[in-house]
Amino acid sequence: MINNFSKSLDNILKAEGGFSADPKDPGNHLPDGRAGCTNMGVTQAAWEEYLGHKVSIADMQALTKEQVNKFYKNKYWDRVQADTLPTGLDFLATSFAINAGVGSSAKLIQKCVNSVPDGMIGSRTLQIISGVDPKELIEKFSEAKEQYYKSLKLFSLYGHGWLNRVASEKAIALAML
Repeated sequence: MINNFSKSLDNILKAEGGFSADPKDPGNHLPDGRAGCTNMGVTQAAWEEYLGHKVSIADMQALTKEQVNKFYKNKYWDRVQADTLPTGLDFLATSFAINAGVGSSAKLIQKCVNSVPDGMIGSRTLQIISGVDPKELIEKFSEAKEQYYKSLKLFSLYGHGWLNRVASEKAIALAML
């Protein structure tokens, strides 16, 4: 829902945490070979793409909520059509888009409602979503996220944290209803 971005972002930032330069995290490798980092869930590669120029690790460490607010709104919230999704699902769709990509988040929602998984939330998908109980959709989407994470090759390394996040976010989304 349109009024849920701020609350959703607060929850996303709590889950994403602070600065990390974990070399085992694929998100911390830049396309040009430099070692990268992540802060507040924003990878250095994504931040550089957003700004249109390279940034330093010090720049990444200095990121503020105010700076990443617009980034998350433009790059994820708006692209998953979160303003048109039911409350709770808007939060989950955005959070998953941050971790897995906008197209993956949209496709997962579409699969949960038996829509054509083309990776874009459009009028047909929204029409189908409007006929599904939001609680049921949050449950299905959370279950599908678990299966997604379990299929990843880094599950043995990060899986416990991923599944804890799915459970936590599911509880938050249900409380938003």
